[in-house]
Amino acid sequence: MRDIFKVKTNPAACGENIVLGDCYRISVLTDGLIRLEYQENGHFEDRPSQMAWNRDFKPTQYRVIKTEDGIEILTKRIHLIYDEKKFSKNGLSIQVIGNLSAYHSIWHYSEEIHDLKGTARTLDEVDGSTELEHGVLSRFGYSVLDDGKSMLLTEDGWVEPRCGRGEDIYFFGYGHDYLECLKDFYHLSGRSPMLPRFVLGNWWSRYYKYTEESYLALMDRFEREDIPFTVAVIDMDWHLVDIDPKYGSGWTGYTWNRSLFPDPKRFLQTLHKRGMRTTLNVHPAEGVRGFEEMYPDMARALGVDWEKEDPINFDIADPAFLEAYLEYAHHPYEEMGVDFWWVDWQQGNNSRIPGLDPLWMLNHYHFLDSKREGKRPMTFSRYAGPGSHRYPVGFSGDTITTWESLEFQPYFTANASNIGYGWWSHDIGGHMRGYKDDEMEARWTQFGVFSPIMRLHSSCSEFNGKEPWRFKKETEVVMGEFLRLRHRLMPYLYTMNYRASESAEPMIMPMYYRHPEAAEAYEVANQYYFGSEMIVAPITAPRIRKINEAKVRVWIPEGTYIDFFNHMVYEGGRVMELYRPLETIPVLVKAGGVIPMTDSTGAADVTKNPEALRILIFGGADGAFTLYEDDNETCDYEQGVCVTTEMKLDWEGEKQTFTIDSARGALELIPEKRNFVLEFAAVTDTECCVSLNGEETVYRKSYDADSRTLTLEIDQVSAAKTLVVRFETNMKLSENPVEKLVFEFLNQAEIEFETKEMLFKRIREGKSLKVFLSELQAMEIDGEIKGALVEILTA
Repeated sequence: MRDIFKVKTNPAACGENIVLGDCYRISVLTDGLIRLEYQENGHFEDRPSQMAWNRDFKPTQYRVIKTEDGIEILTKRIHLIYDEKKFSKNGLSIQVIGNLSAYHSIWHYSEEIHDLKGTARTLDEVDGSTELEHGVLSRFGYSVLDDGKSMLLTEDGWVEPRCGRGEDIYFFGYGHDYLECLKDFYHLSGRSPMLPRFVLGNWWSRYYKYTEESYLALMDRFEREDIPFTVAVIDMDWHLVDIDPKYGSGWTGYTWNRSLFPDPKRFLQTLHKRGMRTTLNVHPAEGVRGFEEMYPDMARALGVDWEKEDPINFDIADPAFLEAYLEYAHHPYEEMGVDFWWVDWQQGNNSRIPGLDPLWMLNHYHFLDSKREGKRPMTFSRYAGPGSHRYPVGFSGDTITTWESLEFQPYFTANASNIGYGWWSHDIGGHMRGYKDDEMEARWTQFGVFSPIMRLHSSCSEFNGKEPWRFKKETEVVMGEFLRLRHRLMPYLYTMNYRASESAEPMIMPMYYRHPEAAEAYEVANQYYFGSEMIVAPITAPRIRKINEAKVRVWIPEGTYIDFFNHMVYEGGRVMELYRPLETIPVLVKAGGVIPMTDSTGAADVTKNPEALRILIFGGADGAFTLYEDDNETCDYEQGVCVTTEMKLDWEGEKQTFTIDSARGALELIPEKRNFVLEFAAVTDTECCVSLNGEETVYRKSYDADSRTLTLEIDQVSAAKTLVVRFETNMKLSENPVEKLVFEFLNQAEIEFETKEMLFKRIREGKSLKVFLSELQAMEIDGEIKGALVEILTA
């Protein structure tokens, strides 16, 4: 095997962490992570497995107590009791220490696990929800992963099955310390790598027989419509599909269909010139057959009779086949300009070696092979069990186009973080079957923009394209605005990309990660943290008739939060129903939040470090953000080659300031000077001064009363200088313009004019909130009208 397949691992546990018996070995990897092995022959496994690469945790403090019945092991998190016999329900138990549950925080060997679940292999054929596999987090404080049947990695870069039928179990007993549990899981399995910057932009994907001409014409139309994309996904019709039946089906293929793409290299290079990257779909199950261009050379290399056109069978268990598969069927196309591969494996997890999952093998070796020339590796494929976070990006399968499918996806996406799988890519808008619903398309696009990967996709049906202009004007406008927003968010997204890899915090996380003791955090399954600064609650149901707004139940944690779009200020510590027109969804930023953005949306611009930044600063509390930048393409980030820029809002001090420190690190990676637009959201107007390294500088100031936004523009700021904004009089959070918001809601609502007039008159009378709410409750009007007004009045 090539050296590139030899991954760096540290699979042996620290000797001080091991409790050893004749037939058992217990490794106290951390105070909450316990490895339990049992082998009749007393031979234990120290090689890395598919899931566990690094067991080299630091020495852990624990006590071993010898008893008449066996042993007990205690750490600050767990209490293990074991009779030193073959693992059994009666002889092995582990209790998580702490007041988590009266009786559910103790695990007996072989008992069913009640955890918060992880994710699933695929959403193929799923209309709505599906069963999820286990994760490592639980409200009861523990979960268990069985690693006893996974393959082992050998020193030469290959894999082999285990010997014997022993036990190899990992117990995660971290209580409600979810982030610490996930951090240790990432250490055990290997961290999630950073994605290249282009991956975080919009992807255009469709299962359709494009030609070179029609595809580029479509890209031209997108450019005219100001609809930006960074990734071109070419589904299976890039290759020959109508083949002689003697070879089988055309589902598997590796030869360009030159009647559609007469000059593939020219096509790929044209996309590159637009700033776009390309991935091709492959279904590898049927191997390489006699009609393929690379067949003769590959057959000779593998000793297959090429003159008789004997098929080269897909055999992922054969290292010679794997090497030839990559060398002959993939590398030449990468030299043409293919940037990464969409590995579309749908044939289950069977191979000629029991326990060897072809999907895992494809993910592992495609990913490693993709970094052979120094570029940042990636692949695009389905989930293949714990440890799959090492091989982003995930393809969730062929989504059914229904509201039920959309309703499930936010939960499915956030919940995948419970097994460390942070980079799901869904068929945004739905792939096949189902029905056309323009409003659903708008809402799905909004969710896609606030999900890990934004990839529009659809089937080959003539009626199922996702071009925005195929939909009603209101949906077309929403899709365009949000697709551009995705690109404008790139500086924030890329920083979260680094944070996910370095700090073991996926970009999307369930609410209970930061609020594990709040019961409400577990009850809002579709609400999640989107990076460090935002809480997102996608709308997954149609608008309510008459009021023209949809609603979503949202839990707002303690504190003050501000809506990213309309700058409504909310006091937290409660559950609310939030109402939104088609144009927006609830995206809440905690007071003090700082979000770096860019105004550039073109592919060539967003895939490099920007020359201008628009920083959104949400008032109300102190806040800070560290912008991360690197070369966006290589693995140099692993050696710390990067640039960081710290930003800080001092809201509560004697003098309010906002500071952008001088950039630190490899400054050659970013522009020498930048233009800044600073937007202070939901604040009152105030005078200010701006300085660079202590010397006042020129700036432009404006205040928008409608959005309650103070804007400062500062040009040509050197990356080596510190920018400080000082406010002459203390800013305050702006009050919500209740009367204006009520008027706008009533004005668009399709209800009786008398009802509108009566309600607005009561608002303008200026009665106390308590009095008006009691009157509102007693009024004989539609409950949804009441609900929308209550949100505005009580935010």
